[in-house]
Amino acid sequence: MELSKFTFYSHLSPTLRAFVNSHARPITVAKNTILFYQGDICKDILFLTEGNVRLYIQSEGVEEITLYTLKPLEQCVINTASLVSQNVAIGTAITENNISGYLLDHNSIHSLMTQSPEYLSFMFSLFTVRLASLATLVEDIKFKRLDTRLLKWIEQQKSNRIDMTHEQIAIQLGTSRVVISRLLKGLEHKGKVRLERGTIERLTT
Repeated sequence: MELSKFTFYSHLSPTLRAFVNSHARPITVAKNTILFYQGDICKDILFLTEGNVRLYIQSEGVEEITLYTLKPLEQCVINTASLVSQNVAIGTAITENNISGYLLDHNSIHSLMTQSPEYLSFMFSLFTVRLASLATLVEDIKFKRLDTRLLKWIEQQKSNRIDMTHEQIAIQLGTSRVVISRLLKGLEHKGKVRLERGTIERLTT
């Protein structure tokens, strides 16, 4: 079972492992599917084993702001906080590609939390990482110019070729497509990038 790849799994007692294996429900979900909406109360927690899930917030009349992207073998803190507290989720989760993983319901998670210190440690370590990244996001939005944030975002991508539309990048950075297009043109004139339809090529100097 792919759940065994999660760091906490090997520390579970044989009884807890059997419990998790019997209660975990495998799922596959197609690209661009909403897993839960901002304002929902989550009934299950997703243990992601393949694909990516984007978490974002949106106010009425305001562009989306991406909070973070959930990667394989991670647990979503927004999903977790909503389920554990039974309060509404502060953001929306949408699949960026086809995903697969396992769902555990509230009672199963409660059993893990009360019986496994290693699972609690795993869960709180994710909260620590996400809080740090969200603090950086707030700092970037409040104090850094958008063109600086855009260039930093481009430099952080793994490949020199970024196959994303201006609209998709705007969603990542919490602004509009028109603004991103204008800033990218400016970066192209400075020799930082080369623009093609649906593609940005990062130029090395």
